[in-house]
Amino acid sequence: MFFSLLSLICGLATPTSGSILLNGKDISSLNRYDYRSHDIGVIFQSFNLLPKLTARENVILSMDIAGYPCEDKKAHADEVLKKVALGQKEADRRILKLSGGQQQRVAIARALSYSPQILVADEPTGNLDPDTQNEIMKIFLNLAHEDGRCVILVTHSKEVAAAADEVYRL
Repeated sequence: MFFSLLSLICGLATPTSGSILLNGKDISSLNRYDYRSHDIGVIFQSFNLLPKLTARENVILSMDIAGYPCEDKKAHADEVLKKVALGQKEADRRILKLSGGQQQRVAIARALSYSPQILVADEPTGNLDPDTQNEIMKIFLNLAHEDGRCVILVTHSKEVAAAADEVYRL
């Protein structure tokens, strides 16, 4: 699924007809690098975290790549990790020392670190137990309802779909 609709939304592919608008602008007319590193945050099913780095370092690297202006990147990374229920202990751990649910939270924090308008997640709960799935969904719902972000999830889970504000079946 990611290599179709989500690829178009993420600017990884261009439509063969029609257009995709963001704030009234066709995204194909935008600088692709700027769009993908500022406007949209992608959370991959396999997380795509760097295993030799700590949770905090993965988040800071994302901010650096996006050119996110921040005087204290460590403090900002810790704040974003806290937002997804990861504390100092987890922030200092290397990725491979974290559980699957914790790694998913790091992936979400990484995507949030540079304040994108849109979050796109491909099967974000596919590898998680039901309790962790519910915790992750609470984070996404909070981002949508309290932070006003656009959150787009692709899922095969009926429970995850039931928690969404809108569902489109493809």
